[in-house]
Amino acid sequence: MSSYVLDSFAVLAYFQAEPGGAKVKDLLKKASAEKAPAFLSVINLGEIIYITERNLGSDIAENTLEDILRLPIRIAEASMNRVLSAAHVKAQYAISYADAFVVSLAQELKATIITADPEFKKVESLASIMWL
Repeated sequence: MSSYVLDSFAVLAYFQAEPGGAKVKDLLKKASAEKAPAFLSVINLGEIIYITERNLGSDIAENTLEDILRLPIRIAEASMNRVLSAAHVKAQYAISYADAFVVSLAQELKATIITADPEFKKVESLASIMWL
């Protein structure tokens, strides 16, 4: 069974009805039917919430958090092993620390990254990527 790791770009595209959001919606339908589990690092969850609060205010950010937690997305905690794995990725590649969590989680789960963020082009050799 395929599994997926969403980055913040993918989740925001879904909520803001941006290009690529329809693909995320389809993926979430598969996750809901337990055909393809979807994961989100708690670090990337924080990234989504701070971006939403900065751009749209704290009330919208709070509602967004509630909406995300209702979706068929499994939140992956930031364990010591995951933090160190992300640190290793970050040390070797010029990507954001939050994006390093996406990569390391995808490697751990042997999952496909879902994104439209061009920063992930730098790490295409590390994990499978589905571009939105």
